[in-house]
Amino acid sequence: MLRTGAITLASLLVAMGCAPGPRRMSVQAPAPRPSAPPPRAAALSPAPSTNAPALATNLLVQTPATPAAAPASKEAVEQEYHKLMDADDAAQAEVDKWIRENQDFAAKGAGLPQAELKERIRKRFEPVGKAYEDFIQRHPAHAAARVAYASFLGDLGEERTAQDQLERALTLDPTNPAIYNNLANIYGHEGPVKKAFQYYAKAIELNPLQSVYYHNFGTTVYVFRKDAMEFYALNEQQVFDKALSLYSQALKLDPDNFPLASDVAQTYYAIQPLRADDALNAWTNTLQIAHDEIQREGVYIHLARIKMVAGRFAEARAHLTAVTNALYTELKNRLSRNLDAREHPASQTNAPPPAASEKQP
Repeated sequence: MLRTGAITLASLLVAMGCAPGPRRMSVQAPAPRPSAPPPRAAALSPAPSTNAPALATNLLVQTPATPAAAPASKEAVEQEYHKLMDADDAAQAEVDKWIRENQDFAAKGAGLPQAELKERIRKRFEPVGKAYEDFIQRHPAHAAARVAYASFLGDLGEERTAQDQLERALTLDPTNPAIYNNLANIYGHEGPVKKAFQYYAKAIELNPLQSVYYHNFGTTVYVFRKDAMEFYALNEQQVFDKALSLYSQALKLDPDNFPLASDVAQTYYAIQPLRADDALNAWTNTLQIAHDEIQREGVYIHLARIKMVAGRFAEARAHLTAVTNALYTELKNRLSRNLDAREHPASQTNAPPPAASEKQP
């Protein structure tokens, strides 16, 4: 359920000319959910919003002959909660399908306009949001529902409202590590960043076996190096080491996670002087767990760049030769030009200046 809160390093890595695509923080850990929920009742009916009409029902005067409605049993509440989660999952899956299909159609010149797609998505999510609001209004002490609703809000970009739900959940369940992780993700976006460091550490203290906590923590330390230097009283190289240590622990817990391995390897681009051998080892490990040819060729791009910088030109060219997917054509061509310039600097120096029309901005 908890899908949001990613910090992107795309601008940093694209500026270096070394990233086939954006690098993102991994998915948040899910809120605890019973492994075997009780049998579910009938399908969830549309829930009213928490606006005035719904609140007004609490003010209705009951006649003396009508007994007060018995409070729902714990089992019934959990059944309703899991139906709500299922409704959320179904909406997310359907919207994901719409987005993928629209991207495919757009590539053929037949996709929906973004405004129309956005409105269609809003209408699909609207009843789910109202159902969450209604459930939490009736069960305000249900911490897991607040965590799930916060994730739903985060998917809609409503981080401030999500933060409010998570902070309320934390007062209800202060030992839930996922709440600390998810709040830390928001603090990483909105600040204060140093609070994010504290909350990731708390999540790990409560559950030291969750890979994603180390991954998120490592990425936040890496991105906000200045804050990390001040908070931990470290120099920049030591901050890099701290981020790499967190990533290493994440990989131990989830060794086949390709995005995680890519994050670890990409960290080396910002470290100066370049730790070439360590970087190559990291990319070699990433290559071993690539799931398809697109991922493998993306790794070849990175290996070529590291070896080019390290002066291993023939090996760099061999990696570039293995890249054939059109997705990487621009990066491949750019690296090829850089490789020529590094391998044959004299020819580049003696070359006549380009015509004005050929100069790049």
